[in-house]
Amino acid sequence: MTDRPSDQPVPTRRRVLAFGAVGASAVVSIRPALAQTAGSLMTCQIPVPDRTGAAIAKDGSVVPAGTKGSFPGRTTPFTGEEVRRALAGGQLPGTNWESNQAYVKYIRRLQRGQGGFTCFASLQMPRG
Repeated sequence: MTDRPSDQPVPTRRRVLAFGAVGASAVVSIRPALAQTAGSLMTCQIPVPDRTGAAIAKDGSVVPAGTKGSFPGRTTPFTGEEVRRALAGGQLPGTNWESNQAYVKYIRRLQRGQGGFTCFASLQMPRG
């Protein structure tokens, strides 16, 4: 005896194969999208700071350019790959130990609406 009501059609082999094909095409189309996303995370950019005429203090806060003990803003942004390595204990390119620490603190403090936030937030997401 079956639990299927008599008014329900019995799935045919063709219908079952069609559902399988739809599922397979979804997997094929999702994988390249994930690969593209991972690639874009490594090339996304984080400007430090996100505005001109500013510098970064040792604690990572934004201060006016020329503030004593601060580090000048970068003319070129860091890539997601560079930041990912720095967050893992590496060093950002073109920095010494102190400026690297200040820039990393600035990046960790990024909030929604600031330049580079989306890139930084994407780096924080676990990859499957």
